[in-house]
Amino acid sequence: MARLTNDNVEIAHEIIGRYPRPKSALIPLLHLAQEQDGHLTDEAMAHIGELVGVSSAEVLGTASFYEMFKMETVGRYMVNICTNISCQLRGGEELLAHAEKTLGIRPGQTTSDGLFTLEDVECIAACTEAPCLQVNYRYEHRISNEGFDQLVNDLRAGRRSDIPSHGVLAQVRQHIPEDRRAGVVAPEDKAVPVWIAAAGEGDK
Repeated sequence: MARLTNDNVEIAHEIIGRYPRPKSALIPLLHLAQEQDGHLTDEAMAHIGELVGVSSAEVLGTASFYEMFKMETVGRYMVNICTNISCQLRGGEELLAHAEKTLGIRPGQTTSDGLFTLEDVECIAACTEAPCLQVNYRYEHRISNEGFDQLVNDLRAGRRSDIPSHGVLAQVRQHIPEDRRAGVVAPEDKAVPVWIAAAGEGDK
């Protein structure tokens, strides 16, 4: 894929309509593009720029700030293993070494079948559940080497329907009818609230 599909362009216009300024929709549109292709393509980022009226450089600047956006092809399952202090003390580094052996790759690499990308990450905010990891940002807590192997086997066999392919944030897409939207007016276009206007009158 390259640019957004026709169906995703329709979704993009709905998303843009929720914001007072089109470029405020950049992050959800980037998630939409990543859901489509599993990562962000240059063409999709250029298309997003066209949709919201900003340059490709501004879209890239936003995307590159956030770790969850990937600019290159990754596996269907992004495996993030925490090795920060709590997980480190509970065996996080040993778990990472085991994962490298099980998958046959090093952090930053993808398995030859395209299923798994492995990453060594900083704290993922589950310190009480150490050692922990995420698969496509879904948590797996207090995981042992055996538990990791079972997780990999389940993913390979398609037994984890709760973990969608990389890029899919939610399995139910939000839809807000036009008559239920609120605040979709730029601040400079809004009338001065009555209570502010009344306060101003008192200052005269």
